[in-house]
Amino acid sequence: PPVRVNRRFPLRSATLDEQGKPANNEVSTMASAKQWRVDVRIDEHGATTRAEASLSGEGIDEDVRGVGHARCNPHDENVPRIGDELAASRALSDLSHALLDATIHDIENVTHEPSHLRA
Repeated sequence: PPVRVNRRFPLRSATLDEQGKPANNEVSTMASAKQWRVDVRIDEHGATTRAEASLSGEGIDEDVRGVGHARCNPHDENVPRIGDELAASRALSDLSHALLDATIHDIENVTHEPSHLRA
């Protein structure tokens, strides 16, 4: 399901002319495109795999990271790729929750009210 934000401040979008500039002297509140990057580092130690996902890019002021682990069952065949996939997916999930928590914190700092976000 989509993330819903209880906004007190409506978003504005400007009417653009043929050149892509705000028409009628409107001020555009739209920012230029940003690029964020997620790096996933995977380490294996025996039958245990650890992955760490980190978010970086323009506008990322704090360290946002997620960690995931996977362990091969002693009765299963050791297929490292499966451990990598599972640990990475858990790290990315943890990263998404950390980013959502940071977003909630930022919203509450701006609105001075509890935020009502759903993941």
